[in-house]
Amino acid sequence: MRDPYEVLGVDRKASAADIKSAYRRLAKKLHPDANKNDPKAAARFAELNAAHEIVGDEDKRKAYDRGEIDAEGKPKFHGFEGFGAGAQPGGGFAGGDGNFETFSFGPEGFTRTTRRGRAGAAGGGAGGGGTGGGGFGGFEDILREAFSGAAAGRGGRARFEGEDFGTGSDVHAEMTVTLPEAAKGTTRRLQLPTGKEIDVKIPSGITSGQHVRVRGQGMPGQSGTGDVLITVTVAPHHLFTLDGADLKLDLPITLYEAALGGKVRVPTLDGHVELTIPAWTNSGRTFRLRGKGFPSKARHGDLLATVRIVLPDDSDADLDALMKKWKADKPYDPRKDM
Repeated sequence: MRDPYEVLGVDRKASAADIKSAYRRLAKKLHPDANKNDPKAAARFAELNAAHEIVGDEDKRKAYDRGEIDAEGKPKFHGFEGFGAGAQPGGGFAGGDGNFETFSFGPEGFTRTTRRGRAGAAGGGAGGGGTGGGGFGGFEDILREAFSGAAAGRGGRARFEGEDFGTGSDVHAEMTVTLPEAAKGTTRRLQLPTGKEIDVKIPSGITSGQHVRVRGQGMPGQSGTGDVLITVTVAPHHLFTLDGADLKLDLPITLYEAALGGKVRVPTLDGHVELTIPAWTNSGRTFRLRGKGFPSKARHGDLLATVRIVLPDDSDADLDALMKKWKADKPYDPRKDM
């Protein structure tokens, strides 16, 4: 994945507010709903969300800037602990004590064999063999890292980590879906560490942190084959904020719509609907659109649209004159009770 700062188009010294603003602007531009004829739109949108997940989080951003994690949020590998002379001929490694480590894969999974080198001859004779011992510092972790390259599903990303290479175990993956996909459900194509691709069904109403299990597609071992356990993250939406089963929306209206009332188009996850704005509606008033929120086991949530009065982009002489006359003839103080 590209550098998150590059994806968001911001400088490394950008403030949190600048990053948030850049994300919202690009999310609106790159959202798949706005690019229905572009087959790469979902992938670009997923990349944007992944970048914001890193630099939009204070702790992750600091870790990334220090080089502790990569652009996908995975810890960076900085070398093997416990090695002395390093790699040796024959596919093994020499520890600082002169012992040689070799590794093989068989029915029992990955195994390690230690051969004593010259430095250890006095203690037990050259050529002595055995398993276990120190000097490697978690080879299984390195294997997991080798199998954990990012494999993108369509519009999502995944990280894989095998838990137990000896007995057959679950493989962990992470996938990001859009809010509409989480609400309606979808099917994603996911590539496993083995290179095999599987279809993953994301159920309707899934929320961040929930898991989807695909049975029998994990790492094989002596006792069978594990499952793929996918942790789902719902990407932030450029319009809606999820609050339980309800969706919250800031709805911009004009000054004359607030004063005179009227019908305005309101976006929902199912398309646009019309909402009647009563005359003399103040900014901050919230309207509840029942059943237009997020589905859940308990209920189908509502859409809470909070109106925000927005002035024209450019100043207008007529409006300026009207406001000056209104101020002079009909002053009022909305803060009198504060």
